[in-house]
Order: sequence, then C-alpha cells, then structure tokens
Amino acid sequence: MKSSRVPPRAVGAVWAGVVAVVLTVLILLVPDGPSTPLTTAAALACGLAQAASVLLIGRRPEWAITLAIAAGIGVEAFAPQVGWLGLAAGPLIAFARIRPPRVSLWALGVMVALTPWKLVDGGGWREVVIAVFASLLGWTWGELDRSRCIRREQERRRIVSDERARLARELHDVVAHNVSLMVVQAGAAADVFARRPEQALAALDTIQEAGRSALGELRAMLQTLRPDGTEPRAPQPGLDQLDSLAASLGAVGLPVAVNRDGPAREVPADVSLSVYRIVQESLTNTLRHARATRAEVRLRWTDAELHLEITDDGTAGASRVPAAFTGGSGAGLAGMRERARLVGGSLDAGPLHEGGFRVSASLPLGASA
Repeated sequence: MKSSRVPPRAVGAVWAGVVAVVLTVLILLVPDGPSTPLTTAAALACGLAQAASVLLIGRRPEWAITLAIAAGIGVEAFAPQVGWLGLAAGPLIAFARIRPPRVSLWALGVMVALTPWKLVDGGGWREVVIAVFASLLGWTWGELDRSRCIRREQERRRIVSDERARLARELHDVVAHNVSLMVVQAGAAADVFARRPEQALAALDTIQEAGRSALGELRAMLQTLRPDGTEPRAPQPGLDQLDSLAASLGAVGLPVAVNRDGPAREVPADVSLSVYRIVQESLTNTLRHARATRAEVRLRWTDAELHLEITDDGTAGASRVPAAFTGGSGAGLAGMRERARLVGGSLDAGPLHEGGFRVSASLPLGASA
C-alpha cells in the first residue's frame, strides 16, 4: 500500500502559495496602500520574493531567511499597511526549526534591530512592540518545534538501541544453549564411538536436533527484522517449553527436575519468555561449567508475582561466577538481571552454603509487567 504522507516540497509549495496570496490581498485591498502603480508593482514583487523564500528555506536556509527579511523590508517600504516586514515571521519559524539557536538567533536579532523602521515609516511605539512580539513569537514557535523533533529522534534511537540489546540477549541465549548441547554431545559421541556405537548415534541425533532448534529460533528471530514486518512463524518459547528444555538437558547427562508450587496463574507473554530465557541461561552455564549431577527448577505463584529458583549441586566456588555467568564479557548474569528488570522484576544469584549454585528471580504478574 502506498504511503499517504504529503512530501515536504508539496507542503512548502502550499505555504508559499498562501504567503503569496495573503500578501497580494493585503497590498491591493487594505486601505492606505501603495500610492502609485509603480509602488504597487514593487510591493507585489517583494511579496512574491518573500513567498519564494519559503520554497528555498529547506535547501538554502541562510539565503532564504536573508531573502525573506530583505523582501519584507521592501514590502514595509512600499506598502506600510501590510505590517512588520511583510510576513517574514513565517520564514523565521521555518529557519528556527532547521537551525540551532546559535544560528537562528542571529536572524531574530536582525529582525528585532530593524523594528525602529516603524517609527521612520510613520508608526508608533505600539507598532514597534507588536513587531518585536511577532518576531519573538515566530522564533519561539520554530525553536520549540525543533526541540520536539530532537526529543522524538532521541526517543526513536533509544527504542532502536533497546531492541538491539534485546536481540543480542536472544541470540546469546539461543546460541549458547544449543551450541553447548552440541559440544557436550559431540564429546560424548567421540568417547563411546568405538565401544558403544548405538550411544554415539543417539548423541549425534541430539546434536542434529539441537542444531535444527537453533536454526529455527534464529530464523524466527531474524524474521522480526524484515522491513515488511513479517511475523516469525514459530512462537516464542515460554513456560510451556520448560519441560522440553529440561528433557533436552537430561539427554546430555544433566537431570533437571521442574517443580511447580501452588496453582498456576496466567503469565504475561514477556514474563513467560523471560522465565524461559533465565532458566535456559542458568542451566546452560550449569552444564558447561559446574560439573553438576542434577539441577532443579522451581516455580511458585503468588497473587502478584511468579518466583523462580534454579539450583544445582555443582561447584560453587568464587571462580564460578565469572566463569559461568559472565563468559568473560558479563553477558550471562548481566543479561539475566536485565531480563528481570525489563519486566519489572529482580534477580539474584550466588553460591549455596551447602554447595551448589542458585539463581532466584521474582517477576510481576500484573499490568506492570
């Protein structure tokens, strides 16, 4: 479907036409207009030049505002009844929208400095005050609009940056988990290939399945970046896939028990995805670094929160945290904490006194999530 947005040049042409028509009407129809046909023609020529400055403002702002002020002086000289500098406040608005204050204030200063012309032209101090006020109003209008556009652009960049960070976490989780499974299974297959070929074949099947799963998730994730907005074909993982995740880890030698305390409640989609990724990241690090013989995932619902706890019986020394959770770059633990924070929750991790490691998180279930 074609966009219905009006091109900027068309908008400029419309405004130029409006300025030209208004100035022409004021010059020709307002009482006490130009006294001779020659001054009328000169005033009309200056009015058309000022209208043309509106068309030029987007490409040559400094030239355009200079033309607008010069033509406005001409209109003021030949047709004083039109008002201060014709309609130069209009181009000043556009100029202040395009240029920062350190530039646009020069144009404002020139217009204000020329206001005594009203006294020479037969006007009074009332006209001077009105002229100054019109100039200040035009500049303020343009500057406020420029600031609003800057804030909107900054917000757009922040959203893009947050989305890139989210995709980086998703890619880290998907790749780290599935590649870890493949590495462990490949090592197991090499160990038993000669003595137990059937077990080696089972390990190769697991590698194949992990590779397919990783490619499927990566394909679904990358489809969200398509410019046509195509939605991913596969749904995002969540609480429903925790048992499958535990089974895949059990197949590679890490038994994982998933326990649920209390009646399950409806969980927002972003919280469900965050739970899955936190569990996936924790268990992947347990598999790779902890030399654990078992792990447990416990879910407990309350009226307002979902409490998540992942524990294992692996090594829990001080060296495990940087090795298991940061991977040398801080992506693991920092990523899990960021996931919890983005949905309004919190996460903590550390070794247990009796041995092993624990990751615990509290995630809200209400609208704040």
